[in-house]
Amino acid sequence: MSPAERPHYTGHRTRLRERLQRDPSALADYELLELFLAQVLPRRDTKPLAKALLERFAGLPGVFAAPEARLLEVDGFGPSLAAHWTLIRELWARLSETALRSREVLRGPEEVVRAARARFGRSASEEFWAALLDNKNRVLAWERISRGTVDQTAVYPREVLALALKHQASGLILVHNHPGGDPTPSEPDVRLTARLARAADDLGLRVLDHLIVTEDRHASLQEMGLLEKGR
Repeated sequence: MSPAERPHYTGHRTRLRERLQRDPSALADYELLELFLAQVLPRRDTKPLAKALLERFAGLPGVFAAPEARLLEVDGFGPSLAAHWTLIRELWARLSETALRSREVLRGPEEVVRAARARFGRSASEEFWAALLDNKNRVLAWERISRGTVDQTAVYPREVLALALKHQASGLILVHNHPGGDPTPSEPDVRLTARLARAADDLGLRVLDHLIVTEDRHASLQEMGLLEKGR
């Protein structure tokens, strides 16, 4: 292909990559996103799509947090990009879960909050997870218990406790999200926690905390003095 026949964006993209190598922090958000999109769409000028996504979702955090259905509404964002978004999100979630997947000793709830926020803090439906710990607070497992609707998920104490017994856990940290963005515990949250704590205590297990996460906030029932309310 002669220089005259090359797409107009090839030289621009080459210069962007050279700038990326020299100083990644110097690139604008749309330039970074443009290069990222080009990994999937190498034969397209991705600058217009990058700018459209940033405008539609108010910045990079919004672009990568947006539900797939809304991303697919943007002209030029197709199934191949949706699959790439899923890949990136899963990589980020697993990196954030490192402490929970490597049998490390938990030093505080922040590590669980970080993992939960990356995994399902932006989810449009409620998810209920548990970190299962041994008697030294090392993580034995980090697993989803259930997934529900936009405002509730069915959780049965017997399922939670069966999972704890399966992994021979001594303690549990319960976690779920509030898709509405407010991490304040509801009365059903408090009642469920009390039921789980009572049932766990009968089996010699400890419920150490129940965390509620959103995209950028969290609440701890233990810190709020609500962990054993209703016992």
